[in-house]
Amino acid sequence: MSIALPRSVTARQNGAAIGFMLLAVLFYGFMDALIKFQAARYPVVEVMFFRSLFALVPLGWLVLRGGGWRALKTKQPRLQVIRALIGFVSLMCFFESFALMPLADVVAIGFAAPLFITALSVPLLGEHVGWRRWSAVLVGFAGVLIMVRPGSGLLGFAAVVALLGTLTYALSIITIRRLSATDGNAPTVASFTIFAVLATGAVLPFYWVTPAGTDWIMLVAMGLLGGAGQIAFTHAFSLAPPVIVAPFDYANMLLATALGYLIWGDMPTAWVLAGAALVIASGLYIVYREAMQRGT
Repeated sequence: MSIALPRSVTARQNGAAIGFMLLAVLFYGFMDALIKFQAARYPVVEVMFFRSLFALVPLGWLVLRGGGWRALKTKQPRLQVIRALIGFVSLMCFFESFALMPLADVVAIGFAAPLFITALSVPLLGEHVGWRRWSAVLVGFAGVLIMVRPGSGLLGFAAVVALLGTLTYALSIITIRRLSATDGNAPTVASFTIFAVLATGAVLPFYWVTPAGTDWIMLVAMGLLGGAGQIAFTHAFSLAPPVIVAPFDYANMLLATALGYLIWGDMPTAWVLAGAALVIASGLYIVYREAMQRGT
């Protein structure tokens, strides 16, 4: 049985969801800038370790609010391990690409994730994708090709790593969809973060460079922002349907462009902006069509 909410309540929930999404974008945007700054100074493994370690602080608070250790129980431990491995590869790829590419370029390529999710949901989840969404996927991939321009010699190591990070991120989201049938958010988020801490911590002695001065503060802030962003992002989607919330994720492009210009003097090229516009438009259409299909 479903209960129809008054319009005023629905409007407040939608407004709160949008607010939490914009808050997540703010947290993630500054976290990405800190990652780019620190990845140029310290080994990627070390930056990943600090990001994952201090993300446990806000996530630990979330687990305590959800009932403590009971909130971490999972009915699909093998799939949790697979999700943690895929998510770790994605995280590593994005950290490496942040060190090599302008901030806005990495964010723009990352916007291709909904395209990969839509394409992969057919063989992996058995979902039906109509011709409209397939058309949007093709348009979006054309946008990706415009951004990286394979024939121009710009499709180098950094762009390939960013694309691999986007692909593995999409696989991670698909895995989370399967986990959501039996598990809550807490075990999925915690297993991935703990795995990242253990994996990077195991090899950290071989790469360790002692942080200097205020770098300690930035490394800690990076993890806290990541954990807080994860909570805000998840809560936004719990308050309103994706068709309401997802479009505001693209505000990250504006923030990444502004931070990239103010800190490093980077500006996206016309090719990146044109490609990003196609990717964002196709992504928004896919979100809209999925909402129509699910009746949300």
